[in-house]
Amino acid sequence: MNNEILIKIFNDFVKKYNIDTNCTLFDVDENLNVNTILYGKNKFVLKRSSSMEIQLITEVNKTIKDYNDKSLIYDGLIYMMYKKIDNNIVPLYIGKSEKFGKNKQNLSINIKDIEKNNGKFCRWGYNYAYHIGDLSAVVLNGHSESKITNKYTSWANSVFKETKTNHPQLKTNIYFWIKAWSNKDIGLWNEFGKTSLTFLEYQMIGVCSKLFPNDLLNFEGVNR
Repeated sequence: MNNEILIKIFNDFVKKYNIDTNCTLFDVDENLNVNTILYGKNKFVLKRSSSMEIQLITEVNKTIKDYNDKSLIYDGLIYMMYKKIDNNIVPLYIGKSEKFGKNKQNLSINIKDIEKNNGKFCRWGYNYAYHIGDLSAVVLNGHSESKITNKYTSWANSVFKETKTNHPQLKTNIYFWIKAWSNKDIGLWNEFGKTSLTFLEYQMIGVCSKLFPNDLLNFEGVNR
C-alpha cells in the first residue's frame, strides 16, 4: 500500500477521533521551557500540563466507571505523543494502557485512583519505569545514571534541545491525545470493523512507522 493511501487513512483517523486537540504534554512557557516539580526526595521531574492531566483523567474515569459498572464497554486507553509540522500531526509515540491488570480481573494499577495516581498515571507517571519519570532521568540533572535507558534517551534527543540540564527546553511543542477505547470503535480500516485495543495499537504503530520512520519513537512493532 503506497504512502498516499496510508496518509489519507491516517488523516481520516485523526479527524474521526479528534486527535488534533492542541493539548500540550508538558507545562511550558512561551519559549518552550518546561517547568519542573519536586517529586519524591530531592528529585525534580518534568511537569505535565494541566490540560494533559484533565484529558487523561477524563478518559481514564470512563474506563474506571465501566469496570465498576461491569459494563464491558471499554478495553482500556490508547494514547499518542505527537508534534506538528505545517499544522500536520507527526506521531512520536503510540501506546496503550489496559483496563485490567495482569490477572485480567482486577483494575490495572496504572489507572486505579487516577486523580491521586501521580506516580503511574496511566503510564505517564512521575515514577521511574513510567514515561515522565524515565524521561526526566535523561533530561534533568540529579537522577542516577542507572535510571537512564536507551528508549528515553531517544525520546529526549528527539524533543529536547539538551539533556542533563536544570533548564529543559523543547525543540518544538509536544502534544498529547488519549481516548478510552470502546470495543465498538473502529480502527484505521473500516473494513476490519470493530477493532480491539491491542489490534488498534499494532495498526497505528505499523502505519505510522511507515509514514514517519524518522520520527516515531516506538521500538516494537515498527517497519524498519
